[in-house]
Amino acid sequence: MSAWFARLDVTKNCLWASSAVFRRQQFLIRALGGTSDGNSAVNMNASEADAINIIRKITPTLNLSRYKGQAGKIAVIGGCREYTGAPFFAAISALKIGADLSHVFCTKDAAPIIKSYSPELIVHPILEESYSVSDEDKRSTASKVLAEVNKWMERFDCIVVGPGLGRDPFLLDGLFLVTNTVDLVSGYPLAVLTPNVNEYKRLVQRVLNCEVNDQEASAQLQSLVKGIGGVTVLRKGRYDLISDGDAVWRRFVRPSDFLAAISRWRLKYFRRHDLSLRFVDVEDDNCNCSCI
Repeated sequence: MSAWFARLDVTKNCLWASSAVFRRQQFLIRALGGTSDGNSAVNMNASEADAINIIRKITPTLNLSRYKGQAGKIAVIGGCREYTGAPFFAAISALKIGADLSHVFCTKDAAPIIKSYSPELIVHPILEESYSVSDEDKRSTASKVLAEVNKWMERFDCIVVGPGLGRDPFLLDGLFLVTNTVDLVSGYPLAVLTPNVNEYKRLVQRVLNCEVNDQEASAQLQSLVKGIGGVTVLRKGRYDLISDGDAVWRRFVRPSDFLAAISRWRLKYFRRHDLSLRFVDVEDDNCNCSCI
């Protein structure tokens, strides 16, 4: 019986060592200057070597001279009665990949729930929903909310707008608002839009005045980015497509709220270190890194 368990353990370890998850973990260990077990190490190709150099440049260093906040401060504007998970995942993802401080600006009903998810987040319960504001007070309440949010904005390195805002007219989801007022982001190179299937459909209809064409997905995405002007668009789907108007990259999908925060925080570091925005195209599990 003990021999059978020993063989089972060996088989399990072999399967784990050959998995894409394990290979990517080993890649990240090497990228950050650590070492990996020689039996499971994978020879680096040119893309991995290039990716390692970029990761090392954009990863905040840990030393005694740094203080809290220098590795990045992010604000997530989102969260209402119905949706509390989305702003939490967006905010916590930024912390998990190296940002120092993560703030969430949400409605008063959502704040206690989001606070209970994690003590690491700084939660501001200042947004209002239509049901709690009378028609005659909407203008004055909107002014108060904007004033409260504005006094914080200059402190942040990047802002994520929209996770969990829903369709309340007093809140308005970020991409829903952009779709109807494209000029808000037009010409702003630091803007990253992360539309899901339905949001992308509305955006294409609005900007290109046509329907989504999956047969020419890359070309249509480039046309959309150029139509908006100067932004980066990450189209979510089975394979994510990313374009800044000059090129299109493909990557495996991850949960959208993780992407929203990660993409904006990473873009901030690319700009700070004067690096071009580059992604590693992945079409199979033999690649050890999904994107940068």
